[in-house]
Amino acid sequence: MALASFFSCKRTVSEEKSSRVDMLPYYNEATFTPNWLLPTENRGFHKIPSFSLTNQEGETVTGATFDDKIYVADFFFTSCPGICPKMTENMTLVQEAFKNDDDVLLLSHSVTPETDSVLTLKNYAKAKGVLSNKWHLVTGDRKQIYDLGRYAYFVEEDLGKEKTEDDFLHTENFVLVDKNKHIRGIYNGLNKTSVQQLIADIKTLREEYL
Repeated sequence: MALASFFSCKRTVSEEKSSRVDMLPYYNEATFTPNWLLPTENRGFHKIPSFSLTNQEGETVTGATFDDKIYVADFFFTSCPGICPKMTENMTLVQEAFKNDDDVLLLSHSVTPETDSVLTLKNYAKAKGVLSNKWHLVTGDRKQIYDLGRYAYFVEEDLGKEKTEDDFLHTENFVLVDKNKHIRGIYNGLNKTSVQQLIADIKTLREEYL
């Protein structure tokens, strides 16, 4: 899957700026082909649909939680011995970069909601230094979470491969979503360089709303 590090034919930003381009592209489907549009040209483009899940504080988290917010989404599980600890470590870098910025939130979905209870997520959050007002770790209906991952955020690598509800969802991707629920970037959550690009791109995205 392509990462959001494309160079635009548009004018590149100066070195003082934090990102490689003036404006981030929009992504409309799972191939992550960049669409270079002005914000006024994105009518009809893919948006993250409504959802209802529960975070580590036992609070209901919905699409409305992220109204008028930029956010980064990923998918993990607390007992993961492989890629998840590194992803969490790298997401912590994003949290640190924007810990005082109320416009930026983080959203991590458990792909094993049957074992990742609210208490389990709370303990995990405490161990990993998660700030509850900044970073939501969510559990809930398994089908809803998997549908969000596959059909809303397009996080899986296996394009064109039909998946069933029994197929496990496991991905290292971080997805950047703007204040209007449009996807604006996808990044390798295991790669610190990619995560630094995500941080830079969030700063560029914020400029659209100034």
